[in-house]
Amino acid sequence: MVKLTMIARVTDGLPLVEGLDDGRDFPEVDLYKKQAKALFTNLSRGNTGDSRMSIETDPYVFHYIIERKVCYLTMCDRSYPKKLAFQYLEDLKNEFERVNGSQIETAARPYAFIKFDTFIQKTKKSYQDTRTQKNIAKLNDELYEVHQIMTRNIQEVLGVGDKLDQVSHLSGRLTEESRIYADKAKDLNRQALIRKWAPVAIVLGVVFFLFWLRRKIW
Repeated sequence: MVKLTMIARVTDGLPLVEGLDDGRDFPEVDLYKKQAKALFTNLSRGNTGDSRMSIETDPYVFHYIIERKVCYLTMCDRSYPKKLAFQYLEDLKNEFERVNGSQIETAARPYAFIKFDTFIQKTKKSYQDTRTQKNIAKLNDELYEVHQIMTRNIQEVLGVGDKLDQVSHLSGRLTEESRIYADKAKDLNRQALIRKWAPVAIVLGVVFFLFWLRRKIW
């Protein structure tokens, strides 16, 4: 059964559409919406991996398709056929591109295409019952196979993003510390030069002053 449907822009993780009635039938919806948004953030940081992927988050599974910098994501029961989940996403993708394709890059606010929820609800309803003749035909359709789509775990996927963030943060810290050390080294070199040449400059200054004073007196 389809539990959650969201569409987001990959470049910045901006959510574009969300199924408005998602979550009425299970209380943990907020937790899984947070996970979905974390996945979008992960994707926006360049951790895209495959353009089609399934991600286990017990007792459910996220499935997503990335096409033209847009991520179409749904969460289903673990028992829901993977093939139907991806065909559901394909239907959403095709219609969303047809209706809103030219406006996706310029959208500036979250859920700018919320009217698309009408199509989500209609399409989701047709996919809920896996035993209908139409869905059985889709399951038997050999033209659309999902065997090669990778399945990963949510902790693994989000953990990779966290590790990359930590590496990026550490790299930034090392760069900043290197700059600080370089500035300190310049200061130390300057102070060493001053200590080395200051006595010479003082002696020369005294000599020139005495020479000038002698000429004034004589």
